[in-house]
Amino acid sequence: MYGETNWSLRPGRAEDIEAMAELRAVVMRDDLERLGRYDDHRVRQRLRDGFSPEHTSVIEVDGGLAGCVTMRPHEGGRGFYLEHFYLAPGVQGRGLGTAVLRELLVRADEAAVPVRLVVLQGSAARRLYEREGFVFESEDPVDVLLVRETPAAAAPVAAAPVTGRLRPAGGR
Repeated sequence: MYGETNWSLRPGRAEDIEAMAELRAVVMRDDLERLGRYDDHRVRQRLRDGFSPEHTSVIEVDGGLAGCVTMRPHEGGRGFYLEHFYLAPGVQGRGLGTAVLRELLVRADEAAVPVRLVVLQGSAARRLYEREGFVFESEDPVDVLLVRETPAAAAPVAAAPVTGRLRPAGGR
């Protein structure tokens, strides 16, 4: 039986870039290959080109790298753009992605702004985003743009903790 696992978010740092680029390559490989878009160099370089430590959080489980996520101001000046949300395969499917996403959405709700993101066509991650209120905005043959508007009638929400518990492997 697996015990519960502690997780936390910490600010991104410049020295995180290579570990995150490698994580991106591992996590995205199957979906990119399915779409005929996997390129060993490009998959890492796209993260390097868009990396912004000031908007990135490193997800740690028991003190070790478990993932990353970036939430930067949207180019239109209203809202956030969520990107580079990757979890190591060993921590997927145990509630960590949901917990981290909810923490980020609390921040957006407090600012009363929408959040947009792009997910690959056919990616299992789309189900997570839709469960948390994201809806279809547009698509092309490779990407689907999703948006989550601020809940109109939401009561003020206290800030969620940036630490938590991860369900045991195989748990629901």
